[in-house]
Amino acid sequence: MAIDLGALTAIYEDLHRHPELGRQEHRTAGIVAEQLRAVGYDVTTGVGGTGVVGVLERGSGPTVLLRADMDALPVLEETGLPYSSTATATNAEGETVPVMHACGHDVHTTCLLGAAAALADDAGWRGRLLLVFQPDEEGGSGARAMVDDGLFERFGTPAVVLGQHVAPIPVGVLGVRSGPAFAASDTLRITMHGVGGHGSRPEATVDPVVMGAALVQRLQTVVSREVAATDTVVVTVGSFHAGVASNVIPDAAVLGLSIRTADERVRAKVLAAVERMARAEAAAAGAPREPTIEVRDSFPPVVNDAAACEQVRTAFAAASRWLVVDPGPVTGSEDVGILATAAGAPCAYWLLGGADPAPFAGATTAEEIGNVVADLPSNHSPRFAPLAGPTLESGVAALVTAARSWLV
Repeated sequence: MAIDLGALTAIYEDLHRHPELGRQEHRTAGIVAEQLRAVGYDVTTGVGGTGVVGVLERGSGPTVLLRADMDALPVLEETGLPYSSTATATNAEGETVPVMHACGHDVHTTCLLGAAAALADDAGWRGRLLLVFQPDEEGGSGARAMVDDGLFERFGTPAVVLGQHVAPIPVGVLGVRSGPAFAASDTLRITMHGVGGHGSRPEATVDPVVMGAALVQRLQTVVSREVAATDTVVVTVGSFHAGVASNVIPDAAVLGLSIRTADERVRAKVLAAVERMARAEAAAAGAPREPTIEVRDSFPPVVNDAAACEQVRTAFAAASRWLVVDPGPVTGSEDVGILATAAGAPCAYWLLGGADPAPFAGATTAEEIGNVVADLPSNHSPRFAPLAGPTLESGVAALVTAARSWLV
């Protein structure tokens, strides 16, 4: 399989330099549509908002869905790359924020464009390619929006859903795990209501900053004391906003939570614990009213189909270019599983190595490799920077290899 790596890298660098937040991927969608049309795909834009669908039919055979996400994050880039982003955007709250492809969705989009061209140039298969370029994965609503916009009624139901996520593991490594592979995600906004006043007279107030700070500490016990050590749970308070002046006690404090779980029973228990703790802190402080608890987004775990994973493992092994490993359960989340569930199709979603292999030289055990990974900038870091050329080449080949294992 020959790809124009120079042209592909140029597309990647352009996408990286011009990231767009979820539901704002207009420029990215335009580039995707243009590239797909140029290699012969029937293209539909505006699916689920800013989503793009490309279809290529070539005789009778199965429909294979390949998916990539397009959105970026409100992160200020610190990679120092010559094609670093300096972009800003207005978020859903009306705030101006920096924007960066800190999760590698520019890699995903570019790899799928490369695979689209390679598969269009390959006359040796029969079937139907359904390429889905999805908006707003980070917000957890993009896959659902495309499904609700008639994705499968309009473009057909696939026999399988395939995709990949770049990770800080070495280029040349693919991580394939059957069963629950990526965690469920719940994003909450908790508002602790107080009574504001002068910073010099706290006795005349009910301080929501103290309430919120106490809640942050209490929430750390959800994982350590509320659930079993064998359960996969992460509770992160990623934002805390209260007040604008040092001598004014505000009326409210707002906390942003990210919760990851792998089991529905555990998820329900964790959410109940978070709500109980928030209400208890408010009661303990004598708050004028109970906290407001809002679920901002929620999506289920990615459950990889065992047979589909075995099929892609076999195809990857036969290609003799990757080390294929089981990465264990990933506490990061993905909404690609919504596509598979809605289609009633098996899902195979794997990790794509995007890190420079050099730091891994001499690491021979899982523990040693894990120690190297822990020292590298991870997804969502302002310093996350996959090794562009080799990662793109590997990612294109992985998508083509997986797709060809279903096409006839």
